[in-house]
Amino acid sequence: MADDKRIRVLLVDDHQVVRRGLRTFLEIQDDIEVVGEASDGDEGVAGAEELRPDVVLMDIKMPGTDGIEALRKLRELANPARVLIVTSFTEQRTVVPALRAGAAGYVYKDVDPEALAGAIRSVHAGHVLLQPEVAGALLAQDDPGSGQGRGSSLTDREREVLTLIADGRSNREIARALVLSEKTVKTHVSNILMKLDLADRTQAALWAVRHGITG
Repeated sequence: MADDKRIRVLLVDDHQVVRRGLRTFLEIQDDIEVVGEASDGDEGVAGAEELRPDVVLMDIKMPGTDGIEALRKLRELANPARVLIVTSFTEQRTVVPALRAGAAGYVYKDVDPEALAGAIRSVHAGHVLLQPEVAGALLAQDDPGSGQGRGSSLTDREREVLTLIADGRSNREIARALVLSEKTVKTHVSNILMKLDLADRTQAALWAVRHGITG
């Protein structure tokens, strides 16, 4: 497979043995290329700015700048990568702030290698990876009336797009479902985020679930 078709991945974890293990597995995937490594959040942000990866695979708990703060900084980059958080089951409570900070999803550290590769492909394609228990925790922290009035400004088409975002569809899949171009879908997504005063697709999906805009 040509290099320009590969998903460029940056590994951010303070444990070298973890990074080595991830690299060893990911480098045997035909469609994934590990373009760099970082041992803390600041290195991760600098690496993302220099290497422009498609996906950042990042631990949450790291010395110095942790994964949450790094996520906030990554969102300020001109071309922010999709971030997939790697965490342990015992750190599940840290997943909610990570998603609020802009992560596209998360996997547990004991994830099956093939499932990890699948998760990378999924977030790269534009999907939001939310387990039911985490989505529930996010929703439980929200004010049910928060932003409800802003939904009235959405057009019928934007509501259709939002419904499909809540269903976990990528822009390409939404385009196919609604017989639109991807460029048009991207415009609708941008308008939805602006009208609802949301930062990303994760927040849009949660807003849709909270306010009953689902398929």
